[in-house]
Amino acid sequence: MNLLLIRLIIFAVLFFAGLKLYRMYREWQQDRNADDRDDTPANAMVRCAWCQVHLPESEALRERREWFCSTEHRDKYLAEQDSEE
Repeated sequence: MNLLLIRLIIFAVLFFAGLKLYRMYREWQQDRNADDRDDTPANAMVRCAWCQVHLPESEALRERREWFCSTEHRDKYLAEQDSEE
């Protein structure tokens, strides 16, 4: 009975040590993959108020709290808004 208990304890210790090593390995892999990825933040997408096309915020024009894909669409939209008022 004593021998069985000792084997059980040894098995439990080895199991938890293996589990700990596996978790450490997974964390190391995730850190390594994070270093390989590009660190630039993702650019938010915005929608053109005139044609409803989505484009990156860095490429869009902003006027009167609206986003536009080109100067032509901005001018058309603003002319339409001004004529309605």
